[in-house]
Amino acid sequence: MVSVTLAPVLVVCPDSGPGDQLTRLVEALRPGTPVIRHSVGQQALDTLQRIAPSLAMIDLNLPDMSGLALLREIRRGGPGSRLPCILISEQVDAASVRAALPYAPAAYLARPIDEQDLKRRLAVLLPEAAATPPMSPLSLDDYLSGLRENNPGGPLLEQVRDATSRCMQSDEQDLNALERLFRGDPQTTARLIHAANSAAARQPTSCQTLSQALARLGVKRSLNLVLRLLIERNAQLADARLAKQAAECCREAAQAAEAAGWLARQLRLDAELCYTAGLLHNLGELAVLRALQGWLDEGGELHERDIERALRGQGAGFGSALRTQWRLPLGLRQLIGAYYAYNAAGVLSREALVLNLTRELLQLPVERDPASLVETSRTVRMLALDPGVLRRVPLGRGDTPRGATTVADRETGRA
Repeated sequence: MVSVTLAPVLVVCPDSGPGDQLTRLVEALRPGTPVIRHSVGQQALDTLQRIAPSLAMIDLNLPDMSGLALLREIRRGGPGSRLPCILISEQVDAASVRAALPYAPAAYLARPIDEQDLKRRLAVLLPEAAATPPMSPLSLDDYLSGLRENNPGGPLLEQVRDATSRCMQSDEQDLNALERLFRGDPQTTARLIHAANSAAARQPTSCQTLSQALARLGVKRSLNLVLRLLIERNAQLADARLAKQAAECCREAAQAAEAAGWLARQLRLDAELCYTAGLLHNLGELAVLRALQGWLDEGGELHERDIERALRGQGAGFGSALRTQWRLPLGLRQLIGAYYAYNAAGVLSREALVLNLTRELLQLPVERDPASLVETSRTVRMLALDPGVLRRVPLGRGDTPRGATTVADRETGRA
């Protein structure tokens, strides 16, 4: 007989009703997981001296100390310094959330608790039952497959994290400034489009670009949504290899966005929509990198070949799941798919051709004249582009030959 051991979950909540709710959710999602409950912060600190839980859920309104003070004590050092902690509070204003940021909570949730939202987070944060000794340890492929359908997306760009914090302190905030700040970040762009469409489901038209989403949400709500992204687990990548790969992903996304937007403007098409589709074409790979950071945080080993294999094997699935999970508009999803195949899902719009041509251009060897595509590219012929236009497309070559295999080239057939 193989015994099964599970690290407990620590619930610190002064009220029995919410405490019962949290306990029930943990037990339903991970049967057999012990739940240790305390109503005051000092009891929780005493428990942490004796055991190492897998997760703590802390109500901010405790009778002996604030939940934030408890989290601050946990982060001072020792075994709990890296413990994933979910904060729960009736106060979800920007100032309250910002005060929690330095202590790296895994999530900051509002009361009353949205059970579906919490279930999704617990599915990521709570480990599966582990056999002792392990009969068949969870492989990296199994770990990623388990996260794929409810993955939280990718990390945020470092400059967006820093600038958002500064922006929250300023009284001079407008939509144009926010668009300049966020327009290069795939994760932020996709999440704001999703939030804008979810907030106004009865609107006759869907938001498909960042500028449309910001206009619908407004300055304050947009900033608060991004602030919540900042405290999500793994909003940044601690592993240098993953961070470097994420920077390359974002560079490729920016290249595709700029080229697609420029081409669309020359052809008098929807430039913002083409820019957005180019920016979001490799969302799946960013999400895989964030999941790999979670694997490392949970004690897994990761070699360079594992990173490459995970991006090749899981990027498309993660991207497809995200676009469905975030309910991105069908037209935008079709354009993202058109980056890889202009006839994906039967799409033959001129914007779709622009996205497909963007990929062709970015894949060209640096020594090859873009105008040569006039003779070889069906997409160029369908768009009736002349050589002069092709030579002027901003491709952001930098130091990377355009013929080199890029992260984005690993995925095919996305829609």
